[in-house]
Amino acid sequence: MTAPSARPRLFPLTWPLLLELLLGIGIGIIGTALAARLSDNSGAAFGIANQVFAALFVLFRVIGAGVSVAVTQALGAGRRDQADAVARAVVGASTWLGLAGALLALLAAGPLLAIVNTPAEVAPLARTLLQALAPALLLDALNANMSSVMRAHLRSREALVVVIAIQVVTLTVALLAMPHLGLVGYALACICGRGIGLGLHITLWRARLGLRLRAADWWRLVRAPLATVLHIGIPGAAENISWRLAFMTSIAAVAQLGAHALATHAYTMQFLNVILMFSLAIGFAVEILVGHMIGAGELHAAHKLVRRSLALGFVVAFLVAGSFALAGPWLLARFTSDPEIIALGCQLLWWTVLLEPGRSFNLIVINALRATGDARYPVMAGAASMAVVLAGGSWFLGVHLGWGLVGVWIAYAADEWIRGLLMWRRWATLGWLPHARAAHRKLHHARAG
Repeated sequence: MTAPSARPRLFPLTWPLLLELLLGIGIGIIGTALAARLSDNSGAAFGIANQVFAALFVLFRVIGAGVSVAVTQALGAGRRDQADAVARAVVGASTWLGLAGALLALLAAGPLLAIVNTPAEVAPLARTLLQALAPALLLDALNANMSSVMRAHLRSREALVVVIAIQVVTLTVALLAMPHLGLVGYALACICGRGIGLGLHITLWRARLGLRLRAADWWRLVRAPLATVLHIGIPGAAENISWRLAFMTSIAAVAQLGAHALATHAYTMQFLNVILMFSLAIGFAVEILVGHMIGAGELHAAHKLVRRSLALGFVVAFLVAGSFALAGPWLLARFTSDPEIIALGCQLLWWTVLLEPGRSFNLIVINALRATGDARYPVMAGAASMAVVLAGGSWFLGVHLGWGLVGVWIAYAADEWIRGLLMWRRWATLGWLPHARAAHRKLHHARAG
């Protein structure tokens, strides 16, 4: 049994997380630009295949949503033995989930793309890319959850080093392979980069965490530590899956508008993904810190941290979204020379200035609620909005009323604000407190025993 880990301030933990997220999304933007150079159909195929890839990645949230909370709470309570047991169990679970995701991408690429109404001229390119990305899903499952364990141990800088290595390899191989292999070259680059990342994670677990993986750890499912992870992970994954299904429904609405709208959506979403990274980095850092605080019984400090972090995230989201909107014409011109796509994309970026501050509530407060053990509320409170406002609103405003992509963006913004205000109400009224106290008592009793 070890002493609790030292708890850092918010900023020293946030900036490596932000760089890690921006590097990841940066490769996606470069990949989109390289695909768009081949043709607008290739750009659209790249965008929709990666949305389906991201939907399959949500499978891993069954583990990923709980591992960080389980490890941080154990470390905060001084239970290093329990934290290590969780880490080992997560590796085996990640292998099986990764294999399931890879098989789905390989064997069901066509039906998955048909579900989102992929246009006929785009479907063959998207199907080939999604199938080629199947091995990357297995590697992603392992890398994502091993990285979560690193960050829970406050090793965010080492996690950043791994991401840098992954993205350097991915970019290098993509630049060399895509001119000759097309979209398959991007998939090859992803597999190479993620393979390097897995090797680095294994090395850093041994060197920095003192965790040497045994052969059985790669496939064995250990019930007790996984139960702790799944207690948080299943509701967390349900919230992620609900959002992803609603979002994919909105993608189907966009696809109904044609390949031109799909390409515009794909290009503009690259910038939205960058903008939200700022709030997401704060949210991840808050989750780690709150988890340590709950384990240590510092509930008042956790409450103050979340209020302060949310104010910061709100301001940052507004400023970053405004900056992207101002630079919209120049940014979109990097992807396409089509004046209609550029004009519509710029309009969507201005709507994003309204959307992103609302999203900051969700990215920060939901992570904080999950870290306290209050993982069920976000999915129960947000499910109706995701189904009716996000999914239904995209079809009603975008397709039925004929507002096109602007209608879809209005639905996005309305959903984020409705759910965000519900999450903030939960935190401000201390609805999470009984869950936090229960988690602390459980760890305290286990330690005493």
